[in-house]
Amino acid sequence: MAFLKTRERSKERFSLLLLDLEEYYFEQHTAYHVATSSKKERKVRGSFKVCSRSVIFDPDDLTEPIIKIPLRDCKKIEFVEKENNPFNDPRPSAISISCVQVIYIKESNVIAPYRNERGPQKMTFQLDIWSKTEDVVQTLLQLHRASCLEKLGDQTAMIAANLQSRLARSSFDKNCFQSVAEKPHMECAVEMVLPLVSNPGHVCITDESLYFQPLNGYPEQVIQIKLHRVRRIYKRRHGLRPLGLEVFCTENDFCSDIYLKFYNTADRDEVYYYIATFLENHMTEHTAESYMLQWQRGHLSNYQYLLHLNNLADRSCNDLSQYPVFPWVLEDYSSAQLDMTNAATFRDLSKPVGALNKERLERLLARYRGMPEPAFMYGSHYSSPGYVLFYLVRVAPEHMLCLQNGRYDHADRMFNNIGETWKNCLEGATDFKELIPDFYGDDPSFLENKLNLDLGRKQNGSLVGDVVLPPWASDASDFLQKHKTALESQYVSEHLHEWIDLVFGFKQRGSEAIAAHNVFHPLTYEGGIDCDSIEDPDQRIAMLTQILEFGQTPKQLFTTPHPQRITPRFHNMTRSSSVNSPLSELSSASQSEDSSFEDLTEESRKLAWAHMGNLKLFSSHKIHKEAVTGIAVTRDGAAIFSTSQDSTLKMYSKELKDFQRSMSFSNMALSSCLMLADGKTVVCSSWDNNVYFYSIPYGRRQDTLMGHDDAVSEMCWFDDQLYTASWDSTVKVWQCASDGSSSHKRSQFQLLAELEHDAGVNTIGLNPAGTLLVSGCKDGAITIWDTSSYTILQQIHCHTGTIHHMAFSPDSRHVLSVGADCCMKVTDVQTGMVISSVKAEEEQRCFCWDGNSVLCGGQSGDLLLWDLLSNTVTKRIPAHSGAVTAMWMSALCSTVITGGEDRQTIYWKLQS
Repeated sequence: MAFLKTRERSKERFSLLLLDLEEYYFEQHTAYHVATSSKKERKVRGSFKVCSRSVIFDPDDLTEPIIKIPLRDCKKIEFVEKENNPFNDPRPSAISISCVQVIYIKESNVIAPYRNERGPQKMTFQLDIWSKTEDVVQTLLQLHRASCLEKLGDQTAMIAANLQSRLARSSFDKNCFQSVAEKPHMECAVEMVLPLVSNPGHVCITDESLYFQPLNGYPEQVIQIKLHRVRRIYKRRHGLRPLGLEVFCTENDFCSDIYLKFYNTADRDEVYYYIATFLENHMTEHTAESYMLQWQRGHLSNYQYLLHLNNLADRSCNDLSQYPVFPWVLEDYSSAQLDMTNAATFRDLSKPVGALNKERLERLLARYRGMPEPAFMYGSHYSSPGYVLFYLVRVAPEHMLCLQNGRYDHADRMFNNIGETWKNCLEGATDFKELIPDFYGDDPSFLENKLNLDLGRKQNGSLVGDVVLPPWASDASDFLQKHKTALESQYVSEHLHEWIDLVFGFKQRGSEAIAAHNVFHPLTYEGGIDCDSIEDPDQRIAMLTQILEFGQTPKQLFTTPHPQRITPRFHNMTRSSSVNSPLSELSSASQSEDSSFEDLTEESRKLAWAHMGNLKLFSSHKIHKEAVTGIAVTRDGAAIFSTSQDSTLKMYSKELKDFQRSMSFSNMALSSCLMLADGKTVVCSSWDNNVYFYSIPYGRRQDTLMGHDDAVSEMCWFDDQLYTASWDSTVKVWQCASDGSSSHKRSQFQLLAELEHDAGVNTIGLNPAGTLLVSGCKDGAITIWDTSSYTILQQIHCHTGTIHHMAFSPDSRHVLSVGADCCMKVTDVQTGMVISSVKAEEEQRCFCWDGNSVLCGGQSGDLLLWDLLSNTVTKRIPAHSGAVTAMWMSALCSTVITGGEDRQTIYWKLQS
């Protein structure tokens, strides 16, 4: 079980969980517990452990119980001097403790509720090293004074002073380095955080490893993590303060290799940046947006994506107040068979648990409306330490006993039945809990009472044993398998973004949360209260304890609507989607099943992009006198046309391997060119405000469109409609109808629409279906238009300078844009959210892409192959001696033609 992946030694019965919450284990000594009866003295060997609020004796004999004596219950702690009686055996010095309560734990080595024995008692312990006895007594007396202070704040301050003194008097033992050549970078005092407990010690980071050395030598003398094994690191807020650091040596596991809490943020940040700098050569740091892009395109499962979001939102399996939260996805826990083709089988993911039952919600809202500020709808949270251990009590009984002062919950309130638990979440007045990742994992042991724990007897007389499963699950493993399948199902994949909006996204707080009935107690939100600003230490500790035990809302990761996953449609669900717009129609169209020929073409494209790094230079030609601005190719690939700032359109014959024609329409630069569908006409845009139509069969200009008040920067063509972008801040849409059957006859141009912008339009692009247009301006704004109504669907200011080039992904879900700010940005069409942003070393001027990989032409003249999922350059191909200014790619991606400021046109072939 990942939850229990700790470093504790399996043979040792003692655990930090035997301590109270917020208690420290300081030191241990080999000792004897001396029990005196009326007949004889009995000595039990074991380990005497000094803790900040108690004394614990752990016997070597496993049949003997562990003894815990709370220091607050001690009346007298004495040093008993060594006794030398000539008539009896010499008695060594000892520690005598008079108390009013002793707690017995793990009697007969069975995990069970603790047995508290109240009443005056006297305990005697003899240390193996007699000389240390007096020092240990002095320590106990000091800690006893702290435990007996009236105010909790004073107690905590005195214990903290004792801890800091111990840490200051010790340091990391550099003899523990694995190599004599290791160079230490820094060391400082920290605490290793585990569920419900923390262990103080020293961290030391070298050029090879991260080391943690516990102050008490528990569970081992030193813990080492080699830096080259690290895959992910996260800064954490621990106890509402930015002091945590969590290190993972795996990519998709949700339990880390170590979680450290520092005593100041500066130390935490120095260790973080040292490791991050080391990792720059080994891996890429992922953001919520980069994970989102991977998830959207099916490179991450729903389970993996939720784990990554939890990690980014400060959720950790080592911090039960911020344990990873997963949704209930099913609503059917009563049928004999689970029908995942029926939407009614699934929970409505657009609503929080508290809003799923309309009648209960109305009662909660009535109370909410009459509540003084700050008002809240739900008095309990969807995730808290108590809820986590409610689910995990069968595999983590000691954690539950630690949380509840040595007791289990009442048998009828325990996790007994999955269907009943779901029913209570729907109907209970105060139960709004979600699930944990374990419900979608591979280990079913949390559903089975394999430890044969005595969890009590319910009111109906039955013992609490294994969790009762839904009728559709044959056993616990079958339940997990079907639950995992449900999480990855068509319905959940299509609606998971709605739940993400509630928990990690824009509906988490503010007016959107109110509208979504998603308002929890203000103390659960990050920044809801600054505990450090509370001057009274008792109030501050009480407030912090309340927050940690009550549950915490994850860090907000998204402030705009989360885009939907791209999913192929397999079934018609009966529950309708919440998306209803031209974009949703587009989604359906792009997901329809095409012919086998198209599938083969798509496979060919994927194969070509997978080998795009094998692009080889075929030939290069310098046929222009200025920078190349556009490239167009006839359907059969026989003729290549290019425009240039030298004002000419040139034609190059692939067959004759020479350029054949040169046309000049004006004395100003030509900015772009495109080939019409008939394969007989080339259209060129010019800085002289005009668009020129050139007839290939007749070898002459056939028409001129005087369309704009400033330079025409770029054009698009779809279904007899021409889209022209201009520096006059407009995009114009023209219907181009020929008045005869011959291509040399003049055409008639009807202006259909004029799309206004706030700045000069530098680039435009159409999606493959021609239903969407994207325009990019000199002020860094991109606008997405619906071409059927010419209305704006999205407008995003995502660049800080001119946008050089933009294009839709093949599935029309995303727009990629590059600009003068050296940034490459992926924008989600449906939500307008920038879901990926890459800062390149140089400006990228033009590109081709398949939705995942990008072939870019940069300012330096090199071609760069980018992997957008990892935000890394996978290949750099030397190309031009100046900036790459134009690029064309064949439909099957086997040929690429580039043009540059160096006046060259280069032909590239993909080598298989």
